[in-house]
Amino acid sequence: MFSSIKEDIQVVFDRDPAARSVLETLLTCAGLHAILLHRITHWLWHRKFYLLARLGSHFGRFLTGVELHPGATIGRRFFIDHGMGIVIGETAEIGDDCSIYHGVTLGGTTWNKGKRHPTLKNGVIIGAGAKVLGPITLGENSRVGSNAVVVKDVPAGATVVGVPGHVIVKKSVEDEQEAKRVAMAKKIGFDAYGAGKDMPDPIDNALKSILDHMHKVDEELEKLKKQK
Repeated sequence: MFSSIKEDIQVVFDRDPAARSVLETLLTCAGLHAILLHRITHWLWHRKFYLLARLGSHFGRFLTGVELHPGATIGRRFFIDHGMGIVIGETAEIGDDCSIYHGVTLGGTTWNKGKRHPTLKNGVIIGAGAKVLGPITLGENSRVGSNAVVVKDVPAGATVVGVPGHVIVKKSVEDEQEAKRVAMAKKIGFDAYGAGKDMPDPIDNALKSILDHMHKVDEELEKLKKQK
């Protein structure tokens, strides 16, 4: 447990540029307080000291603003930034090296017992105010944008934005195809990627499809010219 506590402290310095000293972090970091208390309450929960575990969790919510059920499973090097308003349900499972920002909910969508909260694989980051609901899985190194509402599985390495959340998959096309798109965008007089970078995924996909189609048309025209 002590090695885990050391990692919990160190991860604050790794991911929070405002952290200045171990003493200051131990005394003032609400996210760290919530995690350290959870390590204790989770230990009690699995030894069937349910009332003590829930009382400890309730005290933690009062102290930090983080409602973290003692039954939730949390991996190593978990980082909570700010923490206020975070809710993590009983059957939530969080892998190693995950980060969660204030206002996040890992909630359920049913009153039935059993697995009803999300599973976060290693390296997941969830932005402020996001809601991840139901027994879904967020793949390794996936990202959830601020205020997104996620109710479906997220592939590894993907990003989810919007309400309801939609997945922006990592680029799967080859560099050559991307270069063709950029060249076509320049040819027709606008920068699709300057505009598309921050656009919602459906719009970005539509622009890519148009550029790909125009590139094919351009190639066919060049062939016809050569035949003449």
